[in-house]
Amino acid sequence: MLRNQASDLIKYGRIKTTVARGKELRPFVERLITIAKRSLTAEEGSIKHVNARRMVAIDIVDKAVVKTLFTDIAPRYADRKGGYTRLLRTGYRRGDSAEKAEIELLGSEFDPNAKTRDAAEGDAAEPKAKKTVGGRIRQALGGGRTKKADAAPKVKADKSAKGGKRVTTPRKAGGS
Repeated sequence: MLRNQASDLIKYGRIKTTVARGKELRPFVERLITIAKRSLTAEEGSIKHVNARRMVAIDIVDKAVVKTLFTDIAPRYADRKGGYTRLLRTGYRRGDSAEKAEIELLGSEFDPNAKTRDAAEGDAAEPKAKKTVGGRIRQALGGGRTKKADAAPKVKADKSAKGGKRVTTPRKAGGS
């Protein structure tokens, strides 16, 4: 579980989990980042560099995540001596009342207004809505969606025509 969470944290920069799991994950990820930082001073093909990659690859299976760790994340923390992660408590889970938290790498802070700023800057170039397979089939068959003004109003069927009176009493449980 720690390996998967560490891999996701390095890949996405932040994950949501419980506080207990986050507290266990912090030293695990920080140790991996420290090992990756050791390889920054070594040359590309040196023993120190290769050994650092192998030590990290023991814990993280995904090669793309290992590459991200060594190329992007380790240089970001080259001047920092420790404390690469932050644990933010977000409340309690409804089902079992476990305390939830978000763990994130420092420097990848979440900006909730970033999406609205990007939308405000790019109002002129809005992307087209993607057509689904069903939409393309309906369009090819000539069906497609019709506007409400063109569609005929639906007439509700009389309930008595469907089958008469409905019985609401439950069946007997058990045998005959």
